[in-house]
Amino acid sequence: MKVTVIGYWGGFPKAGEATSGYLFESSGFRLLVDCGSAVLSKLQEIISIDQLDAVIVSHYHHDHVADIGPLQYGCYVTSLIQNKKKTLPVYGHDLDQAGFQKLTYKDATMGIAYKEKDTISIGPFSITFLRTIHPAPCFAMKITDQESTVIYTADTSYQENFIPFSADADLLITECSLYSHQDGKSAGHLNSSEVGSIAQTAKVKHLLLTHLPHFGDHEELVAQAKVLYKGRINLASTGFVWSSGQDH
Repeated sequence: MKVTVIGYWGGFPKAGEATSGYLFESSGFRLLVDCGSAVLSKLQEIISIDQLDAVIVSHYHHDHVADIGPLQYGCYVTSLIQNKKKTLPVYGHDLDQAGFQKLTYKDATMGIAYKEKDTISIGPFSITFLRTIHPAPCFAMKITDQESTVIYTADTSYQENFIPFSADADLLITECSLYSHQDGKSAGHLNSSEVGSIAQTAKVKHLLLTHLPHFGDHEELVAQAKVLYKGRINLASTGFVWSSGQDH
């Protein structure tokens, strides 16, 4: 499995960058996890639109789905140019019907609903879900192929359920919106110490901090998480790549 960070900012993108978006690749299949602001532009620096096989979204806040509309136009226009019909599946929960309905556009994209208790197969990937603690209905994902297990927390405040959900994962991609002295419970976000605690207790092999804040020194997030987590930590950055069996 190969995971490439397309965007990692929380809330809104910094100039030339993007909010949440992660490209998962395995056995020639390409899955985009979340499609936030400016993700489509950054994605095309790596692959063309027609090389994308599926999309899955965690929830319907703009910093996770803002580029679904541009992606739909991109798929539609590309199909006209190439004179080749292709409908891109876009998976999302249906607890927000208005958000879910927007995943379907003409013949370009088709919204497919997943449920909290589902295990779904998308290409070579098997995906299970954990509902997070966030103002909008949101789901973390456990994404596995034959080689690896990757956890994506999406947006959430702390919950004990993340420990069994993440146990022994090869990679934990976790939001880290706040510094250790800040309480994210009311906002539905994690701080750096909570992230470190989850990673250490769950015995994950590699920790990637993402959904980063627009204030402070991000290296402090790493230092604060390292107080509790003794494994490998990276800050997400545009184009960062993690792959099975390799250190980065």
